Amino acid sequence: MNIDWTTFALEIINFLALVWILKRFLYKPVLETLAQRRAGIEKTLSEACAAEVRAQGLQAQYEGRLADWGKERAKARSELETEMALERSRQMQSLAKDLAEERARNAAVDAHRRQEMQREMESVALAQAQQFVSTLLGRLATPVLESRMVDLLLEDWAKLPDQQLSGLRAAVEDPALSARVSSAFPLDAAQRDRIVEALSQRLGRAVAVAFDETPGLLAGLRISLGAWQLHLNFTDELASFAAGANHVDG
Repeated sequence: MNIDWTTFALEIINFLALVWILKRFLYKPVLETLAQRRAGIEKTLSEACAAEVRAQGLQAQYEGRLADWGKERAKARSELETEMALERSRQMQSLAKDLAEERARNAAVDAHRRQEMQREMESVALAQAQQFVSTLLGRLATPVLESRMVDLLLEDWAKLPDQQLSGLRAAVEDPALSARVSSAFPLDAAQRDRIVEALSQRLGRAVAVAFDETPGLLAGLRISLGAWQLHLNFTDELASFAAGANHVDG
């Protein structure tokens, strides 16, 4: 086998020229392109890493905000529950106070109503008792009993304190003033003379006395000297008792 060195040399030259052409016009641009692509990829990776770092930072910030918001929500809820508990306690205290005041008012109203009912019942009972006693005394009243009451009244008159008599003596200094003696039954002359004598003796001067009959007294006397009265009779005694009972109840 014979080698054509000339052809071989030309082939080598052509190959070297091809390599130089490829290196100059193809390989270098390809390398530059690859370098640019590598730089672009590295830039993209760098930006991606930076974005990832920013994303992680945002995530951490978001998680921190979530945690802070959770704490704030828990704090707000706790404060709300505390405020609601305080408000509930205030409302319960106010309600209890209102109920206590209402119970006190109702108790006062009930007590007043019971007192009114008791007073009405006592008034009715007193009126009935007074009517019963008046009826009973009316049946017991006799001239004999009245004669005894005249004696008792004159005894009371004889025991009347001087302090009260001084006012009466001053009153009867008026000559126009006269005494009036009312009785349930007619008085005989001796009883009238005793009464006139007793009045004149204690008053220190003669006093004109007018006598009349008042059956409503039931039994006993009523002596009037101007605005002053001395009485011992069933009707006035019952009225004084009823007035005293009503005054005590009031």
